[in-house]
Amino acid sequence: MSSLLSLSRPFFIAGPCVIESGALCLEIARELARVSGRVNADIVFKASFDKANRTSVKSFRGPGLAKGLEILKKVKGETGLKVLTDIHEPSQAAKAAKVADILQIPAYLCRQTDLLLAAADTGKCVNVKKGQFLAPEDVANIIEKVLSRGNRQVMITERGTSFGYHDLVVDMRGLVILRSLGVPVIFDATHSVQRPGAGKGITLGDRKMVAPLARAAAAVGVDGFFMEVHPSPDRAKSDAANSLALRDFEALAEKLIQIHEVSSDHI
Repeated sequence: MSSLLSLSRPFFIAGPCVIESGALCLEIARELARVSGRVNADIVFKASFDKANRTSVKSFRGPGLAKGLEILKKVKGETGLKVLTDIHEPSQAAKAAKVADILQIPAYLCRQTDLLLAAADTGKCVNVKKGQFLAPEDVANIIEKVLSRGNRQVMITERGTSFGYHDLVVDMRGLVILRSLGVPVIFDATHSVQRPGAGKGITLGDRKMVAPLARAAAAVGVDGFFMEVHPSPDRAKSDAANSLALRDFEALAEKLIQIHEVSSDHI
């Protein structure tokens, strides 16, 4: 991890939920690159080439693997940012690894052994989203699967736990437990405010809760923050209700770094 991201201060993984267009990705990435220099923190650009787990079969999924990787390669070349993208099938791992610095395992697929092993075999950093259905202690088995291939570049992202129907809750105790497993822990500030499947064929969310939860996680102590950002969140083709406005990202990032620095008891 030390060669990829600095863990001496919080890092950020940010970008749109899905690749809507090359122009949009470049617009967002250029702003993130500017903010990275401004706040002196590593920022990784994230976007999915295919959202294979959308609520409705009618929902926008993205441009697909080939076109998506082409766009991510351009973002990486023009901005200098590292990039992250999701994979959903073992066959996608090696192809995505030719461009992506970090391969992400979606929460619903976090226990899929073949997918985890394929990602680990690329030698790239693997960010695993903790499933909404898992206790934090259970993540140890996921980490073990990645480590079994000799790949020690693994991170875990907390994105809330199912709480009844159509709601998630973030238990800050879980961040402490996850950090005790010995790998970097990331807090997903935007997916954690989702209300899965609560709309008519879409997932809803509560954007105003993004900043409070992120500040709480910074005070508890995490290594990084994951956020979906968009110039016009309400028009985003995926996760519109929980995405953060791009214009608000810099101020929040700066505040999270400040909280992290003054916290006297990082886990």
